[in-house]
Amino acid sequence: MSNTIRLPAEWPLRISAGNDEYTDVWVNDMKFKMAYSFLNDDIDVIERELEQTVRSDYPLLSEAGLHLLQAGGKRIRPVFVLLSGMFGDYDINKIKYVAVTLEMIHMASLVHDDVIDDAELRRGKPTIKAKWDNRIAMYTGDYMLAGSLEMMTRLDEPKAHRILSKTIVEVCLGEIEQIKDKYNMEQNLRTYLRRIKRKTALLIAVSCQLGAIASGADEKIHKALYWFGYYVGMSYQIIDDILDFTSTEEELGKPVGGDLLQGNVTLPVLYALRQPELKNQLKLINSETTQEQLAPIIENIKRTDAIEKSMAVSDRYLKKAFEKLNTLPRGRARSSLAAIAKYIGKRKF
Repeated sequence: MSNTIRLPAEWPLRISAGNDEYTDVWVNDMKFKMAYSFLNDDIDVIERELEQTVRSDYPLLSEAGLHLLQAGGKRIRPVFVLLSGMFGDYDINKIKYVAVTLEMIHMASLVHDDVIDDAELRRGKPTIKAKWDNRIAMYTGDYMLAGSLEMMTRLDEPKAHRILSKTIVEVCLGEIEQIKDKYNMEQNLRTYLRRIKRKTALLIAVSCQLGAIASGADEKIHKALYWFGYYVGMSYQIIDDILDFTSTEEELGKPVGGDLLQGNVTLPVLYALRQPELKNQLKLINSETTQEQLAPIIENIKRTDAIEKSMAVSDRYLKKAFEKLNTLPRGRARSSLAAIAKYIGKRKF
């Protein structure tokens, strides 16, 4: 039997069906967690560790941290850590430190993002900066980041620490770039791709790589998992940027077009800027623009081929992710990674 991943014919990348291991893998929002349901007990371990880690001797920090933690989330990064760990000597009592570390870094970045973007809602609930203030939010984010680094020290693997340190530097650079390019309608595709690499793709890539390293997987495997995670992460962020225009406020848990309102120029906007009339409208957007003023511009963007072209870029990254997945040993972990990657590419709320 071929070692190539094959998915249903309706998959947008047109990968043909036929391999029993993958033909029945069909994930939507309701079935997402079924892709890794055999890890439910270990996911519970991660949740308990996360709750313990965000708690502080200072009640306000604990309350703010728990507020974000309890807002939910798919825990994609911890899941990638655990699944990647299955390519080596899997031990939840060891690999949990990596899973918690990556999720804490992600959560810290969300808190800081909300301050930078002046965001009032996340996942349909008030952000920490909205519920308290910017200062509490920044301290909470810093506390989470510090807690994540302390957690990682429990893993005695120098290579993992070097990789994580470099990743945090890159994530910070991504945040700085996003601030620098707010409302900059003259930026190019390369700038955007570099930014989402630093903002999103690297943490997912490193989640896969460090999970494998923590379990003692071969270098060839953890490098392949890194690139799988990187390509999935790029696709994931592009889909997020598309959904910011195509979903409703109820589905998003934040205002439609919120990224653009905050000055973040995403891939659909870059494609829409190629239309002269739209470019003139987009260049007028600034920090004083209201949701009502933005609404007709969003509709104009959706009338162009910007969404379709952005989806095509996401699909290309996802196709590369599956090509990397094909090089990994077959088994339950690979099947689950395939299902999750497919879910990411099919998200429509």
